[in-house]
Amino acid sequence: MRAPIGNFDDDAAAPAADRTGLLTGPVAAAVTRGWGGFAAEQILHVDTDPDLADTAVFIEHYGAGLLDESANCVVVAGKRGTDVTLAACVVLSRTRVDVNGAVRKHLGARKASFAPMDVAVGESGMEYGGITPIGLPSAWPLLIDPAVVDEEWVLIGSGSRRGKLIVPGKSLAALPGAVVVEGLGI
Repeated sequence: MRAPIGNFDDDAAAPAADRTGLLTGPVAAAVTRGWGGFAAEQILHVDTDPDLADTAVFIEHYGAGLLDESANCVVVAGKRGTDVTLAACVVLSRTRVDVNGAVRKHLGARKASFAPMDVAVGESGMEYGGITPIGLPSAWPLLIDPAVVDEEWVLIGSGSRRGKLIVPGKSLAALPGAVVVEGLGI
């Protein structure tokens, strides 16, 4: 199967539902169920080299155009007093998350920062460098920049460093807990 974006080998892409063995448990379960009217068959898995998972190296290897068609998912911790709220933020790879502005304001937090790696990995059940909005804990707010939703196809993590998912941009706004936040990506 040919991937709709990127310079991947023809046999690298397949429906994610056919590759649940390459996905972490939470991602495999979410892909199998589908969500918001998006069937599992619309979600593609691209088998890629885990050593090339970091955005800059990945884009150099698999196609410069992916910089505009890929998104990063980062876990943030919003604090207000002793209360800590974990949330996921999804922005296009060419931007960064406005943690101290849009995220802090949306969470009603006094302070917001990137969650420590061990917390992000432990609480999400995913590998660092592969965290994806698909399959995150349902209690987490999921903040998505509108530019991500506007993309026809978006390349995102698969829950592990090996492989990526290609999804319709609008499918991410249909995920449980998703909120489109203006100004999230700057």
